[in-house]
Amino acid sequence: MKLQHILLAVFCLLLVGLGIAVAQRPPDIVGTIRGTDRPKIALPDLKGVGAAIDLMPLLNQTLYTDIDMSGAFEVKPKSMYPLQVPQRREDFKNPSGGQRYGNGLFLRDWSQPPVEANWLVIGYAAEQNGRLALFGYLYNVNADDLANAEVFGKMYFGTLNDGGARDVAHEFAADILKQFGARTMAGTRIYFVSNRSGNDEVWTMNYDGTDQRQFTALNSMALSPVVSPDGGLLAFTSFKDGSPGIMVYSAETQKRLPFVNPVASMNATPEFTSDNSQVLFASTADGKSAQIYAAAINGAGLRRLTFSGSVEVSPRINPKTGADVLFVSGRRGNPQIYKMSIDGANAEMLTSGEGEAHNPAWHPEGEFMAFAWSRGYEPGNFNIFIMDTISRQYNQLTYGTEKNENPWFSPDGRRIVFGSSRSRQSQIYTMLADGTSVQQLTTSGRNRMPVWSVK
Repeated sequence: MKLQHILLAVFCLLLVGLGIAVAQRPPDIVGTIRGTDRPKIALPDLKGVGAAIDLMPLLNQTLYTDIDMSGAFEVKPKSMYPLQVPQRREDFKNPSGGQRYGNGLFLRDWSQPPVEANWLVIGYAAEQNGRLALFGYLYNVNADDLANAEVFGKMYFGTLNDGGARDVAHEFAADILKQFGARTMAGTRIYFVSNRSGNDEVWTMNYDGTDQRQFTALNSMALSPVVSPDGGLLAFTSFKDGSPGIMVYSAETQKRLPFVNPVASMNATPEFTSDNSQVLFASTADGKSAQIYAAAINGAGLRRLTFSGSVEVSPRINPKTGADVLFVSGRRGNPQIYKMSIDGANAEMLTSGEGEAHNPAWHPEGEFMAFAWSRGYEPGNFNIFIMDTISRQYNQLTYGTEKNENPWFSPDGRRIVFGSSRSRQSQIYTMLADGTSVQQLTTSGRNRMPVWSVK
């Protein structure tokens, strides 16, 4: 495959994926709870009094988003909830003879139809000594009595403004998720490429699409961002100096760090090693086709890892072992996904050769990968798949005739962020790792190439 073809694939985002024998069963993604296996939770809107009233819409939306996007629960529809919602433990009634259920103040009002939840979140917020105070409770509504139903009740404090409302909601959600072995994605960031400022620059946002802001201002084309495992460094491909080269930035200060690119017509698709000491990337430093190279974090000590003679790009290091590297190679014709050792040895093709496969991404547990695949679709249109890299069984997550590409797992592995042109212009979406619960995060401009950072 010619270099210009792979450049078009890399820089026009033709991510695709996977030709392999039909799997007997879809792989089970670590950290994903499927279908009816997920506990059912009721999340009625919490009430506020006094100065907290105006903050409740934001507080409730933040709490709902944290719980819903975690993938840990099936959130029951609010249209099914009783008219009365308890706000404190004292609001519940113990069942006794002659009392009628259905008003929302009995546990069974929430465990029985129409709600049919297993868990219930209640609480209220108020001003206390100039601060926002949230009283939050989690109940097991299948418990036999109130004494055994309360899982925890806790007070949370924040500033009496929007930031404080978000903070207490995030803390409450984190405590709820902890009870089920899950963790909140609050505090994690998504980096992506957007043209909304006139050029393809790197932008960043919260995991739920809030707080979108521009990261680079190079007035040039920036592509293929990647974040170091600790979230402290950002690298990407830049055309600032004419030909594509690697730039490295501090994610915290947004200051550019020194990185010496080798003399080449292309240096692109960077990746950090697990200890942040090295960068892997594709380069034409040999004067011919792009190959995978490694260098120190400042570009020193360049060494070549692949020698196939075919175009090879997009190295991705196994976050669990640090020893295996996924990459894209055209050594057998169309771009396919390969795996090799960190030193370049033991290369093997994971995909079968059907269609085109690009930009693989590891699951945090290091066994599964997500990718996009043109198999069965018109040229240039792709869908997202996952594969067990050991058994090579795969499962399709998106369906459609437009581009669904650049998948990247959340830090806990429960969700995938990706780019899609399903709304005509490419936007950023997230979904659970089983392909459900799709949510759109961006709307302004063309947005693509997302990666999910731990912070």
